Amino acid sequence: MPFWKKERISPSQIIILGYFLLIVCGTGLLMLPCTTRDGVGPSFGDALFTATSAITVTGLVVHDTVRFWSGFGQAVILLLIQAGGLGVMSMAIAVAVLAGQKIGFRLRWVMQESISAPQLAGIVRLTGFIFKTVLVVELAGAALLAWRFCPDMGLGRGLWMALFHAVSAFCNAGFDLMGAERPYSSLTAYAADPLVCLVVASLVIIGGIGFLTLDDVRSHGLDMRRYRLQSKLVLLFSVTLILLGFLFFFCYEFQRDAWNMSGPEAALAAFFQSVSPRTAGFNSVDLTALSPLGKLVTILLMLVGAAPGSTGGGFKVTTLAVLLLGLLSIFLHRGDVRGFGRRLTDMALRRASGIFMFYLLLFLAGGMLIAAFDELPLMTAFFEAASAIGTVGLSLGATPELSDASRGILILLMYFGRVGSLTVVFAVSSGLRQDGFRYPAEDVAVG
Repeated sequence: MPFWKKERISPSQIIILGYFLLIVCGTGLLMLPCTTRDGVGPSFGDALFTATSAITVTGLVVHDTVRFWSGFGQAVILLLIQAGGLGVMSMAIAVAVLAGQKIGFRLRWVMQESISAPQLAGIVRLTGFIFKTVLVVELAGAALLAWRFCPDMGLGRGLWMALFHAVSAFCNAGFDLMGAERPYSSLTAYAADPLVCLVVASLVIIGGIGFLTLDDVRSHGLDMRRYRLQSKLVLLFSVTLILLGFLFFFCYEFQRDAWNMSGPEAALAAFFQSVSPRTAGFNSVDLTALSPLGKLVTILLMLVGAAPGSTGGGFKVTTLAVLLLGLLSIFLHRGDVRGFGRRLTDMALRRASGIFMFYLLLFLAGGMLIAAFDELPLMTAFFEAASAIGTVGLSLGATPELSDASRGILILLMYFGRVGSLTVVFAVSSGLRQDGFRYPAEDVAVG
């Protein structure tokens, strides 16, 4: 009997176990001798870290991908990225459909939890839409990138580079194969290339707004009045964060003498760096050259992340939206939290507060432990921790030099960041008995 059909296992536990099993399988595949260029194979720690980073679509690496991993190893990493981006339960439904099995109620329920769908009805149709969207968008992105890579690298190499980076970008993974000349260079060689930067940024945005939002766009076109409230909040706050990030990087960061950029170059770099920290992990500029304020803004963008039910991580833009709407209701002395003509439930506000605190505590604890273990500056340690918990993949160059203890912390942060804080909480508390009573209420002074 498949593990997701066992009655005593909750959907949250199934999701956690599913990602764990994918990581175990990925680690086993990457430990094969043929996965590395030297034919020896990686150590267990390197294989585990890379498999976790790929499955959680993070992009943090301990070895430059193109220099260390063979073509077979790169293909394994790409498959792990694709599986992690689609999600463990999407893959399970796909396998069941291909095997001709009936999709039962329990698997539909788990899938609903996995992609944060509002209802159970239509979940199989939505799964089919997810696979079609992934196929069309990734192939379209690969075709556009091949227009640039094939003339530069030859037909075979160019097509592989285009496909790898299109999948990595749509899945918000941040793995790249650009380190042949300079290791860990990401897309810095194409910082002034509008085609590469805009295509990669577009793939990141499409993958990061979530499949439910994409379904609303497909179903209702530009008639946003018919969108779900979640889709409206995702689009509004995603555009707002990209715009604010762009204005900061363009008006302040890239106007500094250290960058020496022209206006168009600064605009392109600012747009790319406002999009990429939203869990993508690509960088078109040297991140170590960012000002302290630039690094702090990047950390904040990494922590927020993408939308629920997307290929991205972070504590999610909808969490930020609910918290800000709650703050607005306090300022306006409202008795409820409102947005777009709808009233948000108290449960939504409680969950948003819990998710935010969970991520904040993990981020702070992880950053402080890394700083203590490796004696790193706090900014560097917090940057690595935010990149891991937000499943981003950006780094200031510290990841390959970290101790085993710090790498273990990053692995846990990547894992928790991908499965989601609520999933972890529900998995742990699923066996607890619900109280059938309520205590008397008493007010507490806060603030």
